[in-house]
Amino acid sequence: MVQAKQLISIEFGIIFVMSTLHQPLGNIGRLRIEEIMKKIRWAVSKEVSFSESPKSYCVGTVDVVDSTNITAYLKDAKMCEYYGIFLNTMSEIAKEFGAVIVKNIGDSLLYYFPDTSDAKDSNSLYHVLECGIAMVESYSDINKIMLEHGLPPVNYRISSDYGKIYIARSSSSSRDDIFGPTVSICSKINRLAMTNGIVIGGDLYQIVRSFKEYVFHSLSGFSVGMRLDYPVYSLCKRLS
Repeated sequence: MVQAKQLISIEFGIIFVMSTLHQPLGNIGRLRIEEIMKKIRWAVSKEVSFSESPKSYCVGTVDVVDSTNITAYLKDAKMCEYYGIFLNTMSEIAKEFGAVIVKNIGDSLLYYFPDTSDAKDSNSLYHVLECGIAMVESYSDINKIMLEHGLPPVNYRISSDYGKIYIARSSSSSRDDIFGPTVSICSKINRLAMTNGIVIGGDLYQIVRSFKEYVFHSLSGFSVGMRLDYPVYSLCKRLS
């Protein structure tokens, strides 16, 4: 009798089953599969629910530069301390400007600004830009803390964009998640920023380009699907 082997992986609370058996399952195997399918059906309908329609918000990402090479020489405890100082500092700065922290993905932090649902609310958009500026200006302070803890300096890039996102709520988590092309684009354009610098996507630029307090410089276009030349801009504060 051939014994069934099942590979089970869990992602977002949903159980995925891949059977390596190419022969008909016995009664016990069928019962197990039926039970697992019941769990999948429940998870699909209950575990994660999405907002019925997307809304437009500003999204931001801050990502550590060259973290793999830097942390390769750190012991586990020091590596956790390194990421902890960076992510906690950036989280506190983002929250000061009204951002909601969504999650950290490895060495990057994803957040969005609920007050920016109205693109005509210039005050909320100023907060988005000032949040990025504050993150850049915290460079010396955060690296002073790194030095005090015997850790190497940290460098990072910041990116923001504006557009439609879906908000996902999980029954097993108190924190919402966000999805959509705006989130993906914001993450991808991050690498176009200078080290310890800021970039914004073209959609955000269109609604903040009249802000006289900032200087914007056009960078090379970014290819995203059919939008072959999605514009990206660097951002810095105008010297008074």
